[in-house]
Amino acid sequence: MLHSKQQLIDCMMKMSEPLIPYFSEKKARLHLGDTGVYYNKATVSMEGISRLLWGFVPLFAGGHTDEKWQDIFRSALTEGTDPDSEEYWGDISGCDQRFVEMAAIAYGILFAREKIWDILDDNTKNNLAAYLYKINEYPLPECNWVLFAVLVNIALKSVGRKYSAEKLEEYLRLTESFYCGDGWYRDGDSYQKDYYISFAIHFYCLIYAKVMENDDPSRSQIFRERASVFAKQFIYWFDDTGEALPFGRSLTYRFAQVSFFSACVISETGPFSLGQLKGIITRHIENWLKKDIFDRDGILTIGYGYPNLIMAESYNAPGSPYWAFKTFAVLMLPDDHPFWTTESEPLPPLEPLSSQPFADKLMYHYKNHAAAFPVGIFSPAGHGQSIAKYGKLVYDTCFGFNIAKSSYSVYENAPDSMLAFEINGDCHVRRISLETKILADKTWSKWSPYPDITVETTIIPDEKGHTRYHRIISDMECTAYDTGFAVACRDEDNARSSVIGNTATAENVFSLCSVSGEGEAVMLYNPPNVNVLYRKTMMPAIKYIIRKGETIIETRVNAERFSLK
Repeated sequence: MLHSKQQLIDCMMKMSEPLIPYFSEKKARLHLGDTGVYYNKATVSMEGISRLLWGFVPLFAGGHTDEKWQDIFRSALTEGTDPDSEEYWGDISGCDQRFVEMAAIAYGILFAREKIWDILDDNTKNNLAAYLYKINEYPLPECNWVLFAVLVNIALKSVGRKYSAEKLEEYLRLTESFYCGDGWYRDGDSYQKDYYISFAIHFYCLIYAKVMENDDPSRSQIFRERASVFAKQFIYWFDDTGEALPFGRSLTYRFAQVSFFSACVISETGPFSLGQLKGIITRHIENWLKKDIFDRDGILTIGYGYPNLIMAESYNAPGSPYWAFKTFAVLMLPDDHPFWTTESEPLPPLEPLSSQPFADKLMYHYKNHAAAFPVGIFSPAGHGQSIAKYGKLVYDTCFGFNIAKSSYSVYENAPDSMLAFEINGDCHVRRISLETKILADKTWSKWSPYPDITVETTIIPDEKGHTRYHRIISDMECTAYDTGFAVACRDEDNARSSVIGNTATAENVFSLCSVSGEGEAVMLYNPPNVNVLYRKTMMPAIKYIIRKGETIIETRVNAERFSLK
């Protein structure tokens, strides 16, 4: 259980200590594994170290000192930014991953100056300032990356070093252009609304608001107001158990999912009480600590509910998961802050249904689980498994979602929560929708899984699950599977299944999903390691014969997560 500040510190330190043996002699290299990533080894090393700062900066800022770790970071910053060092992090180039990692160093300068900046000698300060300033000399992708430059520039300014006032204002204005409404931003030129809105854009904007509230009070107030509005919708992404919605990319950052609420606490932002915020944060971390997210040495793995490279993006290096340390931002609160003594409270009362048009979703809060009904809007140029991460008909905190091993056969595609067409041995599902509507109580999307097939799908959620209505116009005959959630069937789950009449049901000790329709009820068993939460799953489905011309089908999906008290 996480209640006191010391307990949270102990939690972070227990995650950090296993990394000590993997630092290089001069501490500017951290080798945690050999899986591939698109950037070079020097950058991988920088990333592994900088991401730890997301946790240690608030620890230092909150009045605690750990000389061993302080010395590690001092040596890493000294050697990593010295062009003459054998552990130099390397020269900067355009669209460089090292820009991402600069944000954590800027965070350290802003909040723990005495232990991150002041302890450096003059030569290292010069090298580090020059290294950070490089972010102003190259064009940045028009997305959350521009806020890395915002943090770097206000950090350089805070210590009297050269910074770019022009870039600072340019990137703040660009961030403003991302704003959509109801507290939601878009992540620059991409369309998907995922955790980058919470643990990136809002997180950095709240950091800006906290640091710049005197220098830029108007903009700081706007950032706080938008975060408060956003919080009322984003809370639907968390269920009563502390589980967050598995949706979108960068899921390997795990409990960074709740870091937005940590930023709300430290910036005194949001509509929720301190006890409610504490409950959201602590339940979430506790929930993650029950999962198999560490390897045998205690190091965070690439994956989600367990180690899994199939769902990873090209930018997931062995040290990437430590982005999760952003959630430890609350450690910068002083020891006597009421957050540490207040009791964790349940989620505030929520209406079951939340229409979130600026998030391109309907959300439904059930007992012990929460579901999202997106309409299939996302960027076509993704980072891997984009259809699985954004295109499904529904996502749920209890069931997770499947990722595809291939498009060959329904088995290898493992298309949970989809209307999947089997044509010439291949599986075809909803990709990016052609048209969409989000109404107060339903979603509608028009999409084409295959040339000469068009589908209009209406989904209506309710307290037991949801009903799907599909209007299919096809120039060919084929087979389609309307699938339910993937239900865990590991050894410990005591799973069972049944196919009775036109209903298929999968059940285990903690959950159930049943699917009914006028077609043939079937049970599909997925390949291992395709679900982001569970190593082995099965999914109930209804198999339909699609005729030439118009076919109308209606499928009912019931889902439940049992109380585990």
